[in-house]
Amino acid sequence: MDPFRIDGKRALVTGANTGIGQAIAVGLAERGAHVIAAGRRACDETVEIIEAAGGSAETLLVDLSDPHAGVAALESVAPLDILVNNAGIIRREDSVKHSELDWDEVMNVNLKAVFLLCQAFGKQAIARGEGGRIVNIASLLSFQGGIRVPGYTASKHGVAGLTKIFANEWAPEGITVNAVAPGYIATNNTSALRADEDRSRQILERIPAGRWGDPEDIAGAVCFLASPAAKYVTGAVLNVDGGWLAR
Repeated sequence: MDPFRIDGKRALVTGANTGIGQAIAVGLAERGAHVIAAGRRACDETVEIIEAAGGSAETLLVDLSDPHAGVAALESVAPLDILVNNAGIIRREDSVKHSELDWDEVMNVNLKAVFLLCQAFGKQAIARGEGGRIVNIASLLSFQGGIRVPGYTASKHGVAGLTKIFANEWAPEGITVNAVAPGYIATNNTSALRADEDRSRQILERIPAGRWGDPEDIAGAVCFLASPAAKYVTGAVLNVDGGWLAR
């Protein structure tokens, strides 16, 4: 039996419309999972890619600006074996100007929704007694302070902390909880940075691998953590950054 296969498992991936979330959904489906691709907009393109390759998927509408909506969405597609909390937002502003509204919006999506989704998944998995896998998407700013993103930085530090406490509590139940911390990845969210020649050059000079990451680089790490191959890995925050933090 291939320990990297997840045939027959049901996986919910939030923020699966494009970029990293879409790559994660496709990667899990390629390894045998039925994927529920969740997003504020219908994830039709993601489902089409998966089904065109012979995989199984469905789309699920959910707006995590209301964190409790995520719980209702999760319960509507239960039972689940795998939860990937990928959805996130960012608000850029100097810390002295960062508004309370921006803070609350970022925290609701990036941290409160993650807490509630993990909690709901954990309750169901414990009741079923069959274990499960949670993979949260953290950030390099789970380790660093960043600039002009106080809400985002705080939320991603929180994601790392939640990952560890859930791992501690749920390991005896056969539930592993890990996180992946992406480095600089070529997605729509980083298009402005990549278009800025000076900033892009500065970033690339700091990355030992010498390139921006691809969404598939993150998907590979998530798929590993969701598989039986990682059954003894829990509470980890895995950096997928081309060596950025090591530098």
